[in-house]
Amino acid sequence: MSLETKPKRLIGYARVSTQQQDLARQTKALKRLGCAVIYSDTASGKSIAGRPQLACALDDLDTGDELVIAEWDRATRSMWDGLQIIKAVIDAGAAIKVLDRSYIDLTTPMGRGFMAMMSAMAEDERLRIIKRTHEGRQIARAKGVRMGRKPKLTPHQIKEARQRLAKGEPTRDLAKSYGVSVSTISRLGVGSHDRIDLPDAGT
Repeated sequence: MSLETKPKRLIGYARVSTQQQDLARQTKALKRLGCAVIYSDTASGKSIAGRPQLACALDDLDTGDELVIAEWDRATRSMWDGLQIIKAVIDAGAAIKVLDRSYIDLTTPMGRGFMAMMSAMAEDERLRIIKRTHEGRQIARAKGVRMGRKPKLTPHQIKEARQRLAKGEPTRDLAKSYGVSVSTISRLGVGSHDRIDLPDAGT
């Protein structure tokens, strides 16, 4: 018994970054190639989440399909971003073709070799960025720069708030007076057990 082979689908993707730019040229090229389904974004997005139709195109891919991108520079934000798109295509068991980048074609030995080299270069650049970021933080700490989020209360306010808590002022009232959340006041480490209870005069 012969198994019926699912026909290969060509799924197109086009993108422009502003409403003033026209998608017609890209979609026309995709249709000419035979893309029956075309996804398109008209927005500026630094991540896949900012390009919802690209995410839909990737989700639509089945084994044996081919994602056809009209213009690589418009579809991607960086070398690393482009490689993440290619990885998603490979993970789906599909292939990729870019109309204005003939060397990005996973169906050819040259294309696969080129992408392997690009992947190594992108990984090297990612590690360089991580190293530079780490070194920058070390230099900043050595200069006394505090990393992380800015404290919600100044040292003076923390001392004052602890004194007021020790006198029995409600946490909620303190939070309101300093313009912070109740949990911020609670984390100061002073509660009802820190109150100073004076002995009765008769004891």
